[in-house]
Amino acid sequence: MCEKAGVIVRMLQGCNSMTKLRKIHSHVITSGLQHHPPIFDNLLRFCAVSVTGSLSHALLLFQHFDSDPSTTAWNYLLRGFSVSSTPLSSLLFYNQMLLSTRPDIYTFSFALKACEKLRSVPKCREIHGSVIRSGFHSDNIVSTGLVRCYSATGNIDIAFKVFDEMPVRDLISWNAMISCLSHAGLHHQALSMHKRMENEGVCVDAYTIVALLSSCAHVSALNMGVMLHRKACDVRCEGSVYVGNALIDMYAKGGSLENAVSVFNGMRKRDVTTWNSMIMGYGVHGKGIDAISFFREMVTFGVRPNAITFLGLLLGCSHQGLVKEGAEHFKMMSSEFCLSPNVKHYGCMVDLYGRAGEFDKALEMVHASSCHEDPVLWRTLLGSCKIHRNLELGEVAMKKLVQLKAFNAGDYVLMTSIYSAANDAQGFASMRKLMRSHELRTVPGWSWIEIGDQVHKFVVDDKMHPESALIYSELKEVVRRAVLAGYKPEVSNVTGSGFSDRCLGSAFHSEKLAIAYGLMRTPAGTALRITKNLRVCRDCHSFTKCVSKAFSRDIIVDYAMCKIYMTPRGIKKKAEEEENEKRKKKREGGGGEASQEVDQPCTPAVQQKMLMVEEPTGLLCEEIVKEGLISYQVYGDLLRKIWIRKLLYIAFCNQLGDVENKHRV
Repeated sequence: MCEKAGVIVRMLQGCNSMTKLRKIHSHVITSGLQHHPPIFDNLLRFCAVSVTGSLSHALLLFQHFDSDPSTTAWNYLLRGFSVSSTPLSSLLFYNQMLLSTRPDIYTFSFALKACEKLRSVPKCREIHGSVIRSGFHSDNIVSTGLVRCYSATGNIDIAFKVFDEMPVRDLISWNAMISCLSHAGLHHQALSMHKRMENEGVCVDAYTIVALLSSCAHVSALNMGVMLHRKACDVRCEGSVYVGNALIDMYAKGGSLENAVSVFNGMRKRDVTTWNSMIMGYGVHGKGIDAISFFREMVTFGVRPNAITFLGLLLGCSHQGLVKEGAEHFKMMSSEFCLSPNVKHYGCMVDLYGRAGEFDKALEMVHASSCHEDPVLWRTLLGSCKIHRNLELGEVAMKKLVQLKAFNAGDYVLMTSIYSAANDAQGFASMRKLMRSHELRTVPGWSWIEIGDQVHKFVVDDKMHPESALIYSELKEVVRRAVLAGYKPEVSNVTGSGFSDRCLGSAFHSEKLAIAYGLMRTPAGTALRITKNLRVCRDCHSFTKCVSKAFSRDIIVDYAMCKIYMTPRGIKKKAEEEENEKRKKKREGGGGEASQEVDQPCTPAVQQKMLMVEEPTGLLCEEIVKEGLISYQVYGDLLRKIWIRKLLYIAFCNQLGDVENKHRV
């Protein structure tokens, strides 16, 4: 390399803006060095890879280069487009590159990144075949890319196989596998991978801890989360804002708000996600007043709220019965912060009015919203009708769901419960007939409880647990003591028509089995934390409160929100906290009494809002690999609806860890 070319290369390596690069590029052209390979590679590197670069400028450079580009030059282009908004271009350049240049490990890595973003299974398999033929299948970088790509496309089994066949697994590989399992909803498997990781002597870092804390939050594995908190302190990453946010989320969802507050107060740096995690934590626990207090503090600190902030606020107002406050903050969302409410916010408002029995306002909110044809709003209204046993409006909501062709098994359970409460045998029978005609199947209910470092899972009338006999024996004693504490089992009112529902009629719901097992295997006075994938029925709601009273235990049954049943000691502590809060407000001149929490079970509307699978932007399409190029074939609305149903089914299978059924879709 001549001296002048060397100087230009060093200038390019120190370049930090496109303005400077254009000046250097002009000098390169006037010097006749635009086709010098090292200079070209460095020009392309900055334009394609740098944060301040320009992919359009990189394309111009590439198109006007006379010689055959090197593998390094191709890789820069592939890398830039793989993380851009047009990852398809990366694969097009990959196909073009194969015609003239031999790929290396980085080529495959960037191509797999593009496949991951496009969710292209055929192209992923094609690249996997090329990797094996090229002899790079044992390379950690390529194998990790394959793991991520297969996981992103739902092929967890193949991802596991690639991971297990890696001759050496480094920390990045482990992080990729754990993160993929967590994102796929396979949280129990993610936590199991951590144990396997420990057995192989691999130490965790901040990325591992964040992924594992996310899984702990979803299954309420509080003990595991506390252990990970200690590990974060050991590896000195607890100061990371990402770790702090994950810890707050885990503690809040695990029912330990005091620890969430402690982590929040100890964070030196906070972002909007930090504040949102606390507000959402208070919201799902039904502590609307605390959520509003945090929101005001957030605004005082100059942090601009977003849509998630107001979702947490509205959830808290809904669950605590703060109708006036909820309406004020819903209005504030658009008037003061220029944020447009989406279906989740409207759903919260319908739920807020519905829980309070203000059905006129709830119905008005549905019709006034921009998404009045969205089934979520009508399903929310149906859930409120169940709480207040409003048969007339429930039938209106049900007819609308049928009209929208959005009727599902959950709606059947809701409407059946309303008919049952109203002693309407004819309506009960019509629901069963409607369900059979639509070939609907209810989602099986599961409950999880963490004992030690293991998570135990139960289903209704479960006989698969190794200690099943002991659990049922314990449950009989638990029911006996709960009855003495005031528990009155609820039985379906509709029996004469010959119809019965297993979910409505069973005495052994999954949360009851989990509670019995928790009482068996934990010391007296220990709080029980149970997670459920479906709403808690009214009978189990009453049962859990009476068990908490009979056994002097704090019991947290968590779904999308947490219902906390407190012992007298816990109630006393809560009363003291509320009294201190009142005194504080009085000193500050605030005044006013805190609204009492509305003691009602979680409605299906909340479940639907919290676990709703969002439809991807743009049209859903099928990727077709033909002659080495990817093209899109766009289908109509019918296929899109079918595909959304499949996505919902896969989401439920992921949540239940049912990999076998998921792959039958």
